Amino acid sequence: MRTRLVLAALVALSTGCVSQGKFNEKALEAEGLTKNLTDEKAARAAAEAKIKELEEKQAALEQEKTALQTRLDASENRLTGAAAERRALEEKNAQLAALNDELGRNAKKLAQAKEELEKKSSEYENLAQSLKQEISDGKIELSEMKGRMTVQLKDKILFASGSARVGKEGQEALVKIADALKTVKGRIVRVEGHTDDVPTGGGQFPTNWELSLARAMAVVRSLQDSGVDPTMLSAAGYGQYQPLVPNDTPEHKSQNRRIEIVLAPSLGGR
Repeated sequence: MRTRLVLAALVALSTGCVSQGKFNEKALEAEGLTKNLTDEKAARAAAEAKIKELEEKQAALEQEKTALQTRLDASENRLTGAAAERRALEEKNAQLAALNDELGRNAKKLAQAKEELEKKSSEYENLAQSLKQEISDGKIELSEMKGRMTVQLKDKILFASGSARVGKEGQEALVKIADALKTVKGRIVRVEGHTDDVPTGGGQFPTNWELSLARAMAVVRSLQDSGVDPTMLSAAGYGQYQPLVPNDTPEHKSQNRRIEIVLAPSLGGR
């Protein structure tokens, strides 16, 4: 628009239709318009440059924002992972603490059980003292576990082969055992007869059942004769059917031929 005005002024001057004053006025107006046009172009160029600069800064800020958000997300992921790892470690520590507590309780129970197993009764101590020599010679074995005491005698110190009659050596041992049993209260005394797997060959004892029971009965009578209360006594024969070891060698057969005197708590508490 301004360009057209300038041109019109120039045309008017060239036709000679205006006065000199009018011409000068129009020239100044044209010069002002030209200057305004130049200034406007410069301002527009500066504005466009400023806009471009701002757009570049905006793009840079967007990139920085994206990078910052990426770092922030990574930090949050690390923190989340660290928190999860910490929780897992805390749970493991709690489990280990519980396990340690359980191990401590079990250790205490085991110690108590061991102490109970190793604790010997007064009857055991009396028998052990009375049969000290026989135990030392390996003729008698004495054991006690959970209130059950067992006196194990080899059959050879009590009976001749195939016999149910107590010999002199066996009688002497049974007298000592009886002396210790006389003071026992609240117990039952069960005499158990055991044999190896060699057949008896018939005769007085058709099988090992009869032989084992007859030997147990002979020991019961001997204990009663030596002063043990007969209401405490009982006899059982197990034949060859409760061996300590397999009957595969002479030594093992000898171990299985035995008399066991078992002292257990009486149900009636006599």
